[in-house]
Amino acid sequence: MSEPLAWRKDTNGHYCLSGELDRDTVPPFWSRLADWFPKESAVTLNLSEVKRVDSAGMAMLLHLHQQFKDNGQTLTLCHVPAQLTVLLQLSNVDSLFTGDNTLVDEE
Repeated sequence: MSEPLAWRKDTNGHYCLSGELDRDTVPPFWSRLADWFPKESAVTLNLSEVKRVDSAGMAMLLHLHQQFKDNGQTLTLCHVPAQLTVLLQLSNVDSLFTGDNTLVDEE
């Protein structure tokens, strides 16, 4: 059983995602999008507490990135797990994050 995803606001514009980012946790988390979607124009999402990521988790982050972009907001990912970095590279979508400086590797 996957550990549920949790979203925590650390400081203004800085959030932390924890738990497992996989096919079991993404649907219930995404269904509550309106409840947790930040209003700040620039948001940094810390992924240091994410324990596992699969392709569904990567897809959620890609959709989240697009949602921010559609809203005129920016999303920066920091402390990106190696597993997610590999998935992004293998899927040839890492440039969606690195092309506009929204992927920050702060380990």
